[in-house]
Amino acid sequence: MPGLAVIGLGLMGSRMARRLTLDGFELRGFDPDSDRMVDFAATGGVPAHSPADAVAGCDAALLSLPNSDISKEVCLGSDGLATSGMEGLAVYDTTTGRPQDAVDIAAGLEPLGMTYCDTTLSGNGEIAERGELVVMVGGPRGAYERGIPIYEAIGRSHHHLGSVGTGSRMKLLVNQTLNVHRMALAETLVVAEMARLDLDATIAVLADSLAYSKAMDVWGDRMLSGDHAHPFSRLRQSSKDARLIVEHGRELGAPVDLVEVVSNALAEGENTGLGDLDNSSIIEVIRRRAGIGRVP
Repeated sequence: MPGLAVIGLGLMGSRMARRLTLDGFELRGFDPDSDRMVDFAATGGVPAHSPADAVAGCDAALLSLPNSDISKEVCLGSDGLATSGMEGLAVYDTTTGRPQDAVDIAAGLEPLGMTYCDTTLSGNGEIAERGELVVMVGGPRGAYERGIPIYEAIGRSHHHLGSVGTGSRMKLLVNQTLNVHRMALAETLVVAEMARLDLDATIAVLADSLAYSKAMDVWGDRMLSGDHAHPFSRLRQSSKDARLIVEHGRELGAPVDLVEVVSNALAEGENTGLGDLDNSSIIEVIRRRAGIGRVP
């Protein structure tokens, strides 16, 4: 694929950019954080001055942004992709956001000859670093197929789910299950700790039993060590996602009782200084409730 723009160079975007560079993509990029732009240039990317400037001469753009309100601004706002004049541009937005926002962005770009796909991801920064993300795409079949070289550079699998908005819905469903698994693991480990069980043995037994989930592989060691300082995904992002998951379920009239409990715990952590730590720090919320907190 000719030139590709990467817009949003944070925990996920920067790692995806490195994978794409290793796979031979020529990248232009934009992020409002100047330090991230310096790091991007050091890995061979061409820094741009705005989202519109980033897509100059590019066939496609990969977005990795904090929320879908920012996606709307990047796509449809001043200096956004809509002002670039890049007819034929394919936009692959990995941002976790509201499904309706994806539909609205697609509708705003379509009259300009641009195609938008909500191209959501299962994984965190560590998984992105290894190029093992799972890619979930909503959008026209042709645009999905056009993006396959991108998905194969950043991920281990990719799935076309249907029209615009379905990628976002699937991401919320994946995270609904994952948020519950992660908090269940945290709560279980705190109970084991208070019962004075060997925690390494506890993890080993859990992983060998029907209780196993990938949450144990990704966050188990961090939860045991209490080392949450170098995040692959921040607790505040998980808190934002949980709010979206609850909103999504309520809009459909579906029960979301378990994830509401998780959302409240994540909000508690965010409001008590854990927001910028790795989302493994959900265990600290449970430890504090039990009176055995480790993080001041």
